[in-house]
Amino acid sequence: MGVDGSPSSVQALRWALDQAELTGAAVQAVSAWEAHAGQRGNAQVYPDDDPAERAAVGLSEAIGEAATGRTSVEISHRIVEGHPADVLIEAARNADILVMGNRGHGRFTGALVGSVTQRCIQHAGCPVVVIRAEDPDDDE
Repeated sequence: MGVDGSPSSVQALRWALDQAELTGAAVQAVSAWEAHAGQRGNAQVYPDDDPAERAAVGLSEAIGEAATGRTSVEISHRIVEGHPADVLIEAARNADILVMGNRGHGRFTGALVGSVTQRCIQHAGCPVVVIRAEDPDDDE
């Protein structure tokens, strides 16, 4: 389960938790972070910016939001340094299913799926479920 803190990833986490309740499965929430090109090694562009800490806080908040009131699902979490697609493809290696939100914020605004989602769909070793965030402006 890929979690980046976006509304679509929180919605996807809710879906994964619902599915886990139905099947008796456990959920592993994974958040990936990368140092920017200028942050490789020990140098940081913004001294107060810690991408690992930012990922940890975002993951914790997303789990808190999605899991409120749920006690029957085992939820574990991991924060991994690396490109999000690579991290999720590796995490999916031993998974029954990979669940992701659809941010669609690649090069084209409004794209059906973003680049990370597209790579995971193509390369994950298990089925991939992509959950679209609820859009209050959607007329459907």
